[in-house]
Amino acid sequence: MKCTAIILAAGQGKRMKTKVQKQFLMLQGKPLLYYSLACFQKSDEIQEIVVVTGKESIDYCRSEIIEKYGFTKVKSIAEGGKERYDSVYAGLEACSADTDYVFIHDGARPFVTEDIIKRTKEVAVTYQACIAGMPSKDTVKIIDENNMVSATPERSRVWSVQTPQVFLYSLIKEAHDTARSVSMQGITDDAMVVEQYKNTPVHIVEGAYENIKITTPEDILVAEKILEKIL
Repeated sequence: MKCTAIILAAGQGKRMKTKVQKQFLMLQGKPLLYYSLACFQKSDEIQEIVVVTGKESIDYCRSEIIEKYGFTKVKSIAEGGKERYDSVYAGLEACSADTDYVFIHDGARPFVTEDIIKRTKEVAVTYQACIAGMPSKDTVKIIDENNMVSATPERSRVWSVQTPQVFLYSLIKEAHDTARSVSMQGITDDAMVVEQYKNTPVHIVEGAYENIKITTPEDILVAEKILEKIL
């Protein structure tokens, strides 16, 4: 069984308000992207890694991260697209032909763990589609077009979705192929592609509250504290 991890590192990080793309910001002396790559490199569940980054960052990514830190499982660096789903598709296209399962992970989530990788794989092998997430700590409100509350879902049934999202390769590739021929409008994660275009139930398992996505300057401060706790 061959598992390939697609690490997405093509985001512009506009909300970070820095000239450096967020995946290359330094965290405890190493680029943010280093941490997720290190975890997938170490995991026995993963045989191959595909990194997806912007065209202008490919050489930097290869020399200053992949080669510098010895990430030998990285077999390909793919050029990302305009939207996240374009970058995911580029990663899927770059996977080896014998890939059985694919892990799609945000390079801006540095605190994925080997345990999360193992648990999501186990469920994906059983059900073909699995995502990591955590129960919401907050009450969530559904609003209408006038910013008026229209519903309050039961909190116990509301989860915040994380990555990795893990799929049978043929399932997610066919779902993306179909979606791209119809419409990608409103697609915000890969589970939605499978739900809408393959009518396949997606199972969710607990990730970790520490498995945060670095999006704003405040997130870097939180990440530093998490890293101090881990090290």
